[in-house]
Amino acid sequence: MVAVFSFRRKLMAWALGFFALVGLSACDVPSGGGLGGLTLNPNASVKVALLVPKSSQTAGALGQSLENAARLALADLEGVKIDLSVYDTFGSPQGAEQAANLAVADGARIFIGPLFAENAAVVGRVAAERGINVLTFSNNSAIAGGNVFLLGNTFESTADRLVSFAVRQGKGSIFLVSAADAAEQVGAQAIQTAAQRNGGRIAGAATFPLSQNGVVNAVPTIARSYRESNAQTVFFTSGTAGALPFLSELLPENGISAENAQFIGLQRLDVPSSALSLKGLQGAWFAIPSPGLTNQFENRYMAAFGASPNPIAGLAYDGIAAVGALVASERANALSAASLTQSAGFAGVNGPFRFLPNGNNQRGLAIAQVQNNQVIVIDPAPRSFSGAGL
Repeated sequence: MVAVFSFRRKLMAWALGFFALVGLSACDVPSGGGLGGLTLNPNASVKVALLVPKSSQTAGALGQSLENAARLALADLEGVKIDLSVYDTFGSPQGAEQAANLAVADGARIFIGPLFAENAAVVGRVAAERGINVLTFSNNSAIAGGNVFLLGNTFESTADRLVSFAVRQGKGSIFLVSAADAAEQVGAQAIQTAAQRNGGRIAGAATFPLSQNGVVNAVPTIARSYRESNAQTVFFTSGTAGALPFLSELLPENGISAENAQFIGLQRLDVPSSALSLKGLQGAWFAIPSPGLTNQFENRYMAAFGASPNPIAGLAYDGIAAVGALVASERANALSAASLTQSAGFAGVNGPFRFLPNGNNQRGLAIAQVQNNQVIVIDPAPRSFSGAGL
């Protein structure tokens, strides 16, 4: 291996964050329950419960950012009768269950939040018993379904957008590279499903142990397997906080680079922004929300609260916006699963989104490319959805 020790020193900062990858919870939410939603009185205010980790030592600031974004959305709902109450989950399943029970006792008709997957699973069970639907900030597909709908951007939605674009560009023969990790295997499955749906082909695949030595030792085999597969694209499930910096630098040293492979990242390549300077990622594709809409939201949030929003704060705005659009219809079943999964979807601060019957979502994303250490949009995000869904 060429210059392994100097390479390790160069990427020490990345290595420090390598094991910070978060695994996905395997919690289940019972089906049924909240699918129909509670019947609404068109003449009364609709009680909406916002569940956020305000007192969590690790996520308290994020919880406040979510609440701020929700209140910003509420202020934009002219003439819509929504009574918003905020409940602190303390960032724990026990706190989330207590918050859910309090919200039920207060007459909540729909839940927005909580944040963490394990907390959302608990809230989903409490809500299902009362016929209440839940719009959680989580992006964990393992907890979606029944009365639980995901607001967070999912691997499935991102993979579908990226694979469909690759196929249209004549680069739909994919070599899939993923870590032997629960979260990344979920991502790998999402890419495989997207390939089947969009006419792509998984020409080959390689996994590696989730460790620094595991990546370094696996790269020669990955490079050889890619060449043997005759694929056009290398699709990574790893992110910049994990193995991707190692992979993107070592693969070119082993003959796999932008000259003979289109690199695609399932996760964001611009977070942190310093990742854009990685030589191996120049030319790589990834998916992002509409930059123009995102900037508009960030500027409005800054003007209202004097600080920048957390990157996922827009999910709370989207949740309120969706509920507000449905309540404005003044239908008794406005918050039912059938209403939530309307094919037209909703207008979010980062672009259009819609809930799917299985509890997952689809978001209108742009395709971006790393060019000269900058993010360049090469295929704009759609402004609306056409068709009945995925």
